[in-house]
Amino acid sequence: MTNTALITGASRGLGLALARSLADAGWRLVLTARGRDDLERAAAELGATAIAGDVTDPAHVERLSLAVPELDLLVNNASGLGVTPLPRLGSYPLEAFKLLLETNVTAPLALTQAVLPALRARRGAVVNITSDAATGAYPGWGGYGATKAALEQLSNVLAAEEPDLAVWWVDPGEMNTRMLADAVGAEEAAAAADPAKVAAALHDLVRSRPAGGRVSLQ
Repeated sequence: MTNTALITGASRGLGLALARSLADAGWRLVLTARGRDDLERAAAELGATAIAGDVTDPAHVERLSLAVPELDLLVNNASGLGVTPLPRLGSYPLEAFKLLLETNVTAPLALTQAVLPALRARRGAVVNITSDAATGAYPGWGGYGATKAALEQLSNVLAAEEPDLAVWWVDPGEMNTRMLADAVGAEEAAAAADPAKVAAALHDLVRSRPAGGRVSLQ
């Protein structure tokens, strides 16, 4: 039986790179992202199903869950950076922080809840993409890092509550992506790792299926 993966934030960066790696291995892919044009180009390239939308929208989450009645892998990769230039916590706009929590914490939990029956049916796996900002005290990264720390703890508890699933919370390290460029500038981002190399390591993790836990790909 063909393995099925659902990847959020799949139109560019790590999400697209992982989709390409899994497609090369024969996986069936359901891809989602907010940017319809980029997403549909990626899906056409990979022979995947594209379902454009915002993961914070409950109706979109329902559409995604209906597309994967059985699921081997959920990758919660979609993420927001928050306010840029990155503000210190003393002046972080609270409404923007609430939106960031919705994107980076509540949305991954909602999607995980929605597809849990499909994952349980296949004894599948969940990958939640996190960051070293979840554990390090980097000035300016407090808002983003706090959301990733919350996602890590959700992952930690999910792994304990769902022992038949593999649950990994993965720190991919700095990658040359649009998000990093928005945070630190294009020149510094260009020196970071190629998302394709990180995706290959992430694919190896899924293939080898070690015990659940926090994984650093740095």
